[in-house]
Amino acid sequence: MRHVDKTGTYRWYNELQLPNGRKITVRLDTTDEDRKRKFNRSENVRQIAPSDDDFKKIYRRRSDIESINRVLDDTMWLGRAHSLGHARQLVNLLGFALMTNGLAIHLRRKRAAKEPEGNLPIGEAAA
Repeated sequence: MRHVDKTGTYRWYNELQLPNGRKITVRLDTTDEDRKRKFNRSENVRQIAPSDDDFKKIYRRRSDIESINRVLDDTMWLGRAHSLGHARQLVNLLGFALMTNGLAIHLRRKRAAKEPEGNLPIGEAAA
């Protein structure tokens, strides 16, 4: 759930059902009280529970995503974008994504060409 506050920003909540049937609401973003305790709620409270059916589908990609984001961050000198303005930055980001995906496809095809037919995953043929 999301709620809009007076400044126009959002607060995010999950409603959870406990094993005893009781429902509770948990705030997902960091509060002022959390900051005083030096508790980063957004890093320590999962939005999707590990027992949820969607958890495995979503979180299995997390390390790949974080790795790609790190590579993108490393291309920015002193953490600065390569261009000015959101439209130009979007073009840079799309170019980076196309390069990353193109490289992944190239490496996969190169690996598939070296593997005997019996070692390819089901449904894939050497390119």
